[in-house]
Parts: sequence; C-alpha cells; structure tokens
Amino acid sequence: MGPGDVVRVVRGTPDDVELAALVAGLVAANAAAIDDPDDGSRSSVWADPRRRWGVPAKPSRASWRWSTHQAW
Repeated sequence: MGPGDVVRVVRGTPDDVELAALVAGLVAANAAAIDDPDDGSRSSVWADPRRRWGVPAKPSRASWRWSTHQAW
C-alpha cells in the first residue's frame, strides 16, 4: 500500500473503532507480505521422502547399511 491507496466504505457507517481495526488489519497483512516473501525455497519436513523410508537425515558411520535397505 502506498500513500495513494484509499479505503472506501461502500455500505454501512462504521465507527472509529471499526475503522481502526480495519486499518490495523490491512497494515499488518501488508507488513507480513513484505517481510516474508514465499519464494518456494523452503519445503516441509513431511514432504521429504527420506522420512518415509527411515533414512537418517545426516550421514553417519553406518550410512552404508541404509544404501541396501529396501523401502517396501
């Protein structure tokens, strides 16, 4: 939202408290959109196929054993 953006009430007569709540909500939504852009680089742990197969997330001394593990 820039300085030229305007909020217009189309129907009803909101009081000062209702308008303040509306403006606070719009400002908060705009701030959240600017601070945390979703570029798709983060993925969920639940989407990681290694979790289903039981493979350790980090390599360890016994990782070679998992290379022959059958998932079915």
